[in-house]
Amino acid sequence: MSETLSNIAHDVLLFNEDCIDGMNKLQPESVDLILTDPPYNLGLFMKDRDTNLKKMRDNFFGAAGWDDLDFNEWEESMNRFFAESTRLLKKGGAMIVFMSVIKVETLIRLAEKNGLYYKTTGIWHKLNPMPRNMNLHFVNSTEAWVYFTYKKKTGTFNNDGKVVHDFFETSVTPTTERRFGKHPTQKPEQLLQQFIRLLSNEGDIVLDPFMGSGSTGVVAKRNYRKFIGIEINKDYFEIATERIEETKSLWDPR
Repeated sequence: MSETLSNIAHDVLLFNEDCIDGMNKLQPESVDLILTDPPYNLGLFMKDRDTNLKKMRDNFFGAAGWDDLDFNEWEESMNRFFAESTRLLKKGGAMIVFMSVIKVETLIRLAEKNGLYYKTTGIWHKLNPMPRNMNLHFVNSTEAWVYFTYKKKTGTFNNDGKVVHDFFETSVTPTTERRFGKHPTQKPEQLLQQFIRLLSNEGDIVLDPFMGSGSTGVVAKRNYRKFIGIEINKDYFEIATERIEETKSLWDPR
């Protein structure tokens, strides 16, 4: 796919291309926080499950085509992603990666191979998940997130002296955050805001190499951070651009 660069303002850069190609354009040691939600490589796995997700959800990720790589292909793509991430992160920079629980061990192994320091694995609990297959088995209401730092075992952590558990609860993404269009794995802004406020400071650069519909960018700008987003899908890229442009106009930066 040819690159489309949207330079909304000097503190926002958006790339419409493969994440590695976009990351290659960025300066080394320039990013304070990577907050991202890459493909979980569950498409083929879910298609073989005793579920009826396609009929119950009109934008089911397993039918999208971008989450059904062979495992070895996915593993290699994630290895390249981590290698490029460590080139971009500042010393003491942080990374949060959302991931399926069954892939966390692989994710940590690849991250450590590329020099990241593993901090913890946490859980996002969805308070109102879709009750699909509720009469067959447990309703899936959780996703994992994994926290790393680079070249330091401790980085920015703005907890104001308060205990912060590795278990966040929010509702799923509300309709108001989907009004420009839907993304099948869109994370709620309330969840992303907790990470951005804890692990970065005003003026820091936040990068999302799997930007999707732009939620990370919206929250970053609302909290006076600079933002770089990369998204390969043109439709989602356009949704993200529109959402972030609106946030820029409503949230006057300092």
